Amino acid sequence: MINIDTIPEDVPILIAGPTASGKTALAISIAQAQNRPIVNADALQVYDGWRILTARPSPEEEAAAPHYLFGHVPFEAEYSVGQWLRDVAPFLSKRPIIVGGTGLYFRALTEGLAEIPLTPPDIRATADALPTATLLQDLDHEDPTLALRIDRQNRARIQRGWEVLRSTGKPLSAWQTETPPPALPLSKTYPILLDADRDWLADRIARRFDMMLEQGALEEARANLHRWEKAGGAAKAIGAPELIAHLKGHLSLDDAREAAIIASRQYAKRQRTWFRSNMADWTHLSLP
Repeated sequence: MINIDTIPEDVPILIAGPTASGKTALAISIAQAQNRPIVNADALQVYDGWRILTARPSPEEEAAAPHYLFGHVPFEAEYSVGQWLRDVAPFLSKRPIIVGGTGLYFRALTEGLAEIPLTPPDIRATADALPTATLLQDLDHEDPTLALRIDRQNRARIQRGWEVLRSTGKPLSAWQTETPPPALPLSKTYPILLDADRDWLADRIARRFDMMLEQGALEEARANLHRWEKAGGAAKAIGAPELIAHLKGHLSLDDAREAAIIASRQYAKRQRTWFRSNMADWTHLSLP
């Protein structure tokens, strides 16, 4: 592991890594050694209602160091990168440890974010109903710059490009070209990327999900069942659709468990791919 004594104490620390890679434990150890606050940069851990299922720090872990922006967004709400940038701004002068698995949060923080208008509900509904191939075809014709660099397996990123094009009449690539200066340039941070071995991580993901079940993840899902149909971004929590499907009688618990573990591993694969493509200048910490 990293030698904490070698980490400078006068700049913010960024810790990124795939799900189940040990980011929380590392952040807490540094926070305690250097008397720093911990700020969340995980798009799933911002929602209330999912402490166990999104692996938010436990009450005991939160007591070990100040924690911010965890579980602060209502279950029924949507939450954007732009909102996170505004929320994180007050902490940037406090030598924070910013930790999470959402690469777009870190890129927006260190490279800047274009102020793109919100997508109208009717355009979002139209995009939701279209197959990925159709969205990609439109991007290939109308925003080829974005189409060349986008992850063509990532439905969310593809749909985002399509929605911006339709709602603003301007390609997302053009918006990105006009991006303002970053709130926190990477050169003014100590960035750490936990670079996890695939097989090691796959095993940890399975063991962690079993631990989540032991700690009450199914009961947590049951407590949210009454508001599931109204869920905003909280519906994207990995494992949530599978446990809800079990509670509704559509899946056995064993099948829900297996599907959730597969979904978690697929999510980790997307994270690792994104990190490799976008975080070459970070300090890579190989795991195990």
